[in-house]
Amino acid sequence: MNKLTLRRIKIKKRIRSRISGNSERPRLSVFRSNTEIYAQLIDDGSGKTIIASSSKEKALAKEKSKSKLEKAKSVGAAIAKKAVEKGIKEVVFDRNGFLYHGRVKALADGARENGLKF
Repeated sequence: MNKLTLRRIKIKKRIRSRISGNSERPRLSVFRSNTEIYAQLIDDGSGKTIIASSSKEKALAKEKSKSKLEKAKSVGAAIAKKAVEKGIKEVVFDRNGFLYHGRVKALADGARENGLKF
């Protein structure tokens, strides 16, 4: 692994030691690759993923002209809508060792604008 990946993993472990999700307030975990972005709502008590959304979903992948930031915002909006339908309004945000900047921030803003509180 390269130096930046090791640094991100170290930060991720530090964050995860402090936060965890439960069934009332699940953890919103974000992962970004070079081209895609993924988000999951996770109940750490049972170790299950409640809801997942990504930029690879058919509804979101159709819009090829969107920039990565716009895709991230739409993924945040999609996961927020799914969560509100299941009755989840509050989550714990887990940036997964990534800086709260750019696509991670855009996903968080999209989720907040569509009804999630964190």
